[in-house]
Order: sequence, then structure tokens, then C-alpha cells
Amino acid sequence: MAGKPKLYYFNGRGRMETIRWLLAAAGVEFEEELFETREEFEKLIKGGTLMYEQVPMVEIDGMNLVETRAILRYIAAKYDLYGRNLKEQAWIDMYVEGLKDLSDMIMFFPLSLPEEKEMNLDFILERATKRFFPVYEKALREHGQDFLVGNRLSWADIQLLEVILMVEECKPSVLSGFPLLQVMLSQQLLRTAGE
Repeated sequence: MAGKPKLYYFNGRGRMETIRWLLAAAGVEFEEELFETREEFEKLIKGGTLMYEQVPMVEIDGMNLVETRAILRYIAAKYDLYGRNLKEQAWIDMYVEGLKDLSDMIMFFPLSLPEEKEMNLDFILERATKRFFPVYEKALREHGQDFLVGNRLSWADIQLLEVILMVEECKPSVLSGFPLLQVMLSQQLLRTAGE
């Protein structure tokens, strides 16, 4: 049996966080090597294992996977969180790519100039509540399931959960107009707590 996947990243959430969430949802234990200094990161680069000399990187199944989406797609497929057919995979990809757009805005928000912080936060919240969350609320309503795609948990659900929690850090009441997302969030958190 192969060992636990090993995650390489800086000491923070960043682009590795979704990978952590997806592995946790799959019930997979993993190890992490978190860089505290530039020298630790450069040592990994000099070792020649980083294809583009950037992280995240995940050692899994004898491979050194890089590029966040490639890592996530591999993990989702390996642990049956990537749909049952090409149509479901296409829906998962569309939902995930939209969520990536929103999560990138949030991820880079702390880098805002002080005089732009309030404007950038307003923009993020406006996009979340006017462009992105309505799509997922509608999907849940029309699908009639607790999941975005099919009748079971997928990568899209995990990504949505993570992004909702990120937006709630900015504004705790952000889901007040999205009752189905509130239910989904509660159910996912209960499932996670029960495991």
C-alpha cells in the first residue's frame, strides 16, 4: 500500500487549502511539509522535483504533482469525487472554475492597498451575492438534491463549501439571501463533523 500523500507548501492556506479540503472529504490522511523560510523552498527547487519551480506540490502514487487544478482533478478522480460520467465531470468543472474565480479574488484581497481595501471588499461581496452564489442556489433548487451534481458529494460541493466559508470570513451574513446554500453548508459541516 502506498504511503500517505505528502503536501508541500508555504505555511498558510493559499492554493493548498482546497487540496487539503478535498483529501479530507475523501477521508485521506496526509502529511505536510510547510516552508517557513525561503531557503527551505529553494532546497526543494534545487532538488529538481518541482516542474515549474512553484508550489503547491503533492507527492502521491509515486508522482510529484504540481499545478493546483491538475492536483485537484487527480485527487477527485482517484477518490470518486469527480462525477460518474463526462457530463457530470463537465458540470463539476464549470462549477469549480467559477468558484476559482471567486476564491482568487478573496485570496488576493489581503494584498490590497489600504486605500483600496473597502472598495475591493465591496466588489468581492457584490460578485459573490450577485454573480456566483445565485448560480449555485439555482443549481440546488433545479437539481432537487443536496449536491450540485448527481446525487452524491463531488469536488464541486467541497469547493463551494470552502469558498462560502472564505466569504463568510469577510461578511458572516453573506448567505442571508440563499436558503439552499445555507442548508447545504449546514449539512456539509455536519457530515464533516460526523466523520
